[in-house]
Amino acid sequence: QVQLTESGGGLVRAGGSLTLTCTTSGGTFETYNIGWIRQPPGKEREFVALAPRVGYNTRYADSVKGRFTVTRDSAKNTVYLQMNSLQPEDTALYYCAGDRYFITNPASYTYWGQGTQVTVSS
Repeated sequence: QVQLTESGGGLVRAGGSLTLTCTTSGGTFETYNIGWIRQPPGKEREFVALAPRVGYNTRYADSVKGRFTVTRDSAKNTVYLQMNSLQPEDTALYYCAGDRYFITNPASYTYWGQGTQVTVSS
């Protein structure tokens, strides 16, 4: 089974950028779809982006399209989430999550990291 560890969160001003990193281990990276899920304060978890395994297309939530980019580095078993033009509403605890299925429902992911906090000030 795969283990996931997020890093790269922090405090940034509105309009700024951050890159989150999801490092994986313990599984066959190529067989897992890796998603980014976030949980804003006081709200439910919501899908952000999906870096699928080979043969599938990336997916993004409408709220982040054109601002966020998700990429996979198979040589490093790592997935990145480049976040540009950040807004206060992007403030959340960001998780990376893995599953063998191509899914965007946060509740359906099998494997989770501990999360990394992103705070965007106005």
